[in-house]
Amino acid sequence: MNTKKTFGQALCGVLCFTSIFLAACAGAAPAPRDPAAVYTLVVLDTNDHHGAILARDGKAGLAERATFVNSIRAQYQNVLLLDAGDINTGSALSNMFDAEPDIKAYNMIGYAAAALGNHEFDNKLPVFETQQKQAKFTWLAANIKRSNGAYLAKPYIIKNYEGFRVAIIGLTTKMSQILESPDKSLVFLDETETAKEMIKKVREEEKADIVILLTHMGDVKEDDRQTTSIELAQAVSGVDLIIDGHSHSYFAEKKVVNGIPVVTTNSKGFYVGEGLFTIQDGKALSFTWKPVEITSKDFPPDPKVAALIAPYSAKADASLKTVVMKTSAPFLADNKISRYQETTLGDFTADAMVDFIRSNGKAADFAFVNGGALRATLPQGDVTMESIINSMPFDNVLFAASLKGKDVIKLFEFIGSIRQGAGAWAQVSKEVRYTITYDKTGKGAISGLTINGQAVDPAKDYRLVAVDYLVVDGGDGYTVLKDNVFDTFNTSMILNSVVIEYAAKQAQPVTPKADGRITVIGGISPDAP
Repeated sequence: MNTKKTFGQALCGVLCFTSIFLAACAGAAPAPRDPAAVYTLVVLDTNDHHGAILARDGKAGLAERATFVNSIRAQYQNVLLLDAGDINTGSALSNMFDAEPDIKAYNMIGYAAAALGNHEFDNKLPVFETQQKQAKFTWLAANIKRSNGAYLAKPYIIKNYEGFRVAIIGLTTKMSQILESPDKSLVFLDETETAKEMIKKVREEEKADIVILLTHMGDVKEDDRQTTSIELAQAVSGVDLIIDGHSHSYFAEKKVVNGIPVVTTNSKGFYVGEGLFTIQDGKALSFTWKPVEITSKDFPPDPKVAALIAPYSAKADASLKTVVMKTSAPFLADNKISRYQETTLGDFTADAMVDFIRSNGKAADFAFVNGGALRATLPQGDVTMESIINSMPFDNVLFAASLKGKDVIKLFEFIGSIRQGAGAWAQVSKEVRYTITYDKTGKGAISGLTINGQAVDPAKDYRLVAVDYLVVDGGDGYTVLKDNVFDTFNTSMILNSVVIEYAAKQAQPVTPKADGRITVIGGISPDAP
């Protein structure tokens, strides 16, 4: 790794040392430059990490990410590493330690700054304040203030390089107030007006040459109240780059909006954006960008980051043996029974999904899960975290979304048409009741559908809960969801973590019991030839 300080970096260090009033060299004099010289800056970007500490199936992983970043630093003198928010919430390993291993790894990898994402408010405010102290990078949010007018995090930072000066301004979606439950003392300001104010400040007062907006706003409009990064780009000027998060979008190349490049790199560290500025006399001549896939094959784990993570992982592995629920009988999933009929495991899982959304202050009319997501029986007696993860092994993330009643009817018409034995066969929460009748050819049809004891009103909006595989991808044939849902909310919580949390708060021991929410007439059993 290149550790040589540029002249501008050395100047910044001297100024910061000699004045207690300078933070991150804000207000320091611009570094001298040769007007004829062409300088370069590599900007590396990530977003929506969501606790993805370890590689999955040879992809992503913080230690692997570190190897890639170090390889870039070995090639270039000026490298700026930024994250567009949502470091928190996703994996059991990260959640268990309130993202402490994530933040320490970010420190070691050498992040300069991270925007606050909406999931930074999943925990109480003191948890984030602890994370601020743990971080050697700077948390940024120019549009979030405390009730006394002080910023919750820094609004921007200034980075001096030889020949040019860079400002990074942080912005967080105001939708955080709706999607999460931030401390009531916090005030969220308009993103666009704040951006304009801060751009003017860093251009005029800080003499920044390059201005980067590090935003957690999303490029996909999910709600009329949401301002997207695309809309922000259309409304501002004087910006050289927007690095965005929140929507988990994959960009194969930069989007240019109103002359401003906008980039984002999917989620969970599967990609790191690699951008390259060429700069002359304080102006960006060009900017190229590409997403780089992070794989263990191409970027073997960095040993220092791997060693940092190891003790946390060991503690988490030990905790997998923790008993979270005691049962009086098994929750069956043998012989793929959840693909044929109502099961106690299906009931329990779907009810857990509704409970999680409601426990977090959100509305939920019903939930359903595809039977193929339920892979192993939960035993009689002690049920450990490991048992539940083995039963629900996929990294399926819980989503809430709205659907018109007419499309809810179409959804259940599709559910009724699914042949028994298919992974798409649905298990539903206790709010739902229906009968599926199969003819001799195995074709089914639904009748008597009710939600919360009422027939579905075609004109009403319903709030459903399901996993991303169904809601976002339309997997298992659920295109009616992909094509028609609106007001989606990504909880970033994996299904098995939601069920573990639900299991732990039940009165013990738990007695598995199917309550007749799904009646099957005709059809076959999983034991049938």
